[in-house]
Amino acid sequence: MSAGHDPLGALLLTGVPGPALDSETAARLRRLQPGGYILFGRNIQSPQQLRKLIDDLRDLSRDEPIITIDQEGGRVSRLRLIGQEPPNAQALRERNEPGLIQTHGRLTGEILRLFGFNLDLCPVLDISYDDQADNSLKGRCWGRDAQQVISNAGIFNAALRREGILSCGKHFPGYGPASCDPHEHLPIIDKTAEQLASSDLLPYSALLHELDSVMTCHSHYMAYDAQKPRWPASLSHNICTRLLRHQLGFEGLAITDDLDMGAILNEVSFEDSIKEALRAGNDMVMICHRLEMVELAHRQLREVEHPVLDDALRRVEAARKKLRKPDRFCLERFEDINRQIWDLRVATLGEERAKVLSVEDGKRSPVELY
Repeated sequence: MSAGHDPLGALLLTGVPGPALDSETAARLRRLQPGGYILFGRNIQSPQQLRKLIDDLRDLSRDEPIITIDQEGGRVSRLRLIGQEPPNAQALRERNEPGLIQTHGRLTGEILRLFGFNLDLCPVLDISYDDQADNSLKGRCWGRDAQQVISNAGIFNAALRREGILSCGKHFPGYGPASCDPHEHLPIIDKTAEQLASSDLLPYSALLHELDSVMTCHSHYMAYDAQKPRWPASLSHNICTRLLRHQLGFEGLAITDDLDMGAILNEVSFEDSIKEALRAGNDMVMICHRLEMVELAHRQLREVEHPVLDDALRRVEAARKKLRKPDRFCLERFEDINRQIWDLRVATLGEERAKVLSVEDGKRSPVELY
């Protein structure tokens, strides 16, 4: 940590209001020094504009910041606003050609590096028990069972990281059994610890040593928190420390899912969610949309005990040491990668299906619309 400033901002992963930094936002971020930034569709207008925004965020930061995004493929592909939409995990798993998954990971890494991102919030490690379930996972899962997830997500993850982009396994300890969308409500998962260990946790057991970070989710797991009804996993010491750290041995970065989701907002006060997320064993709290709350979050961090803060700051610093500075931006390079993404889409879906983008009919999850 650089001397002479409050280091607690490093524990904040915050959204940004729009496609450019206004003077008020820039002053706030310069003062708070967040450890990372997450970008959404509201931040993306053109290739040149996106790279300038990321360069500006880096210029505000004393230490190299995490710059992250949800770039999975299919409907959760923020960069489709300015380029081609990669195929989603389900389409790739159904095509069943490992080489196409590897290409997807490589191209994802290449395009993110070009813009200045250094962490991608994927792979999704959830098991799809029902491909039509209304739980925000439609099309996003690499497998219908644990081994299929491990094989496919493992190929994508390795290819992404080879390009210099850090990865994030999500949503720990497994959203697959959820029957509702956590953007709106808190899922209650009643599987036993033995059932979870033999299914949903297996992708983590297999891949944790290959992941740079893990995102903890907003579901209540009766197996781990029976005494705390409606207590989200992201705020659970039993899950984030005992299970993830102690039992599974993960020493990397733990990040909460967005604390602006209904599964949190409907259950816990904002102030408590910040403090309890750190006490549970997370290293960074994610605040994506109510950006006026970031300063309040920073104040809440000061109420967390020092041993907890020290552990989190140490892991954030370790993650930062792995960050690579961006490649030089080149519009022709972007256009070349973009063509390759279209070719991958055609190879995965066929010419006709490739023309149909992932706009769902009927109800759409906020994960797609942000």
